[in-house]
Amino acid sequence: MAQEPSQRVVHVCPCPTCQQHPHSSLAQEHRRINRLVATADERTRRLLVGFLAHVHGQGGIAHLARITGLDPNTIARGQRELQRVRPKPSGRVRRPGAGRPRAEKKVRTS
Repeated sequence: MAQEPSQRVVHVCPCPTCQQHPHSSLAQEHRRINRLVATADERTRRLLVGFLAHVHGQGGIAHLARITGLDPNTIARGQRELQRVRPKPSGRVRRPGAGRPRAEKKVRTS
């Protein structure tokens, strides 16, 4: 069962600054980013972190992957989605057919 956004665990940044100086302004920024990412759905999370990586510039994908714990491919996908001009989504987060199979399809009757 998918977790609701409010139930997601907030990722703890493993960077040396956050580990050695947890009260520094950089560590506080990383915590704020991770709290925001934890409240977003899949698509919004990709777009948000993709945007932040773009703003960071060179090495942004690797940097945000370390901070957020997201896969670099997910962040790159978010950047690609931001570059495309598309109409608003139709209320879906995933593409049609994506995600786990429906429980009704899994059960086979003999």
